[in-house]
Amino acid sequence: MTHVYVSTVIPASAGQVWQVVRNFNGLPDWTPFVAESRIESHQQPDQVGCIRNFVLRDGGRIREQLLALSDYDLTCTYSILESPMGVENYIAKLSLTPVTDGNATFAEWTADFDCPPERAAELVNQIGNNVFQAAFNALKKRFGR
Repeated sequence: MTHVYVSTVIPASAGQVWQVVRNFNGLPDWTPFVAESRIESHQQPDQVGCIRNFVLRDGGRIREQLLALSDYDLTCTYSILESPMGVENYIAKLSLTPVTDGNATFAEWTADFDCPPERAAELVNQIGNNVFQAAFNALKKRFGR
């Protein structure tokens, strides 16, 4: 199993950041790489089991299923159902933790998945930098840093 881990500090309260990221259908509003998104079967974007179907700015399409969402723990866990990346058994978790010194947020994003061994390093870099870190950078910019 391949593992990706990215973390950062966002200059806003965890509650403020959570209000942006908890919307499972909100990727176009806060990430630079998603062009459009919809929730299938008219489900709510915070309903565990819902499926988001989104198009990347490069034209790729990804379908992900919400596995868990906790307003108490400020966590979101999801799986990839379909993707052009060539990953299998992909489970990701986005977690926010309040930083009391400075009213900031410690954000962590992890993913575990199976892939051909020769693609592992490339996919860790692609997901870690072009997805997770790019999204964190967009959040930091959104909240003023």
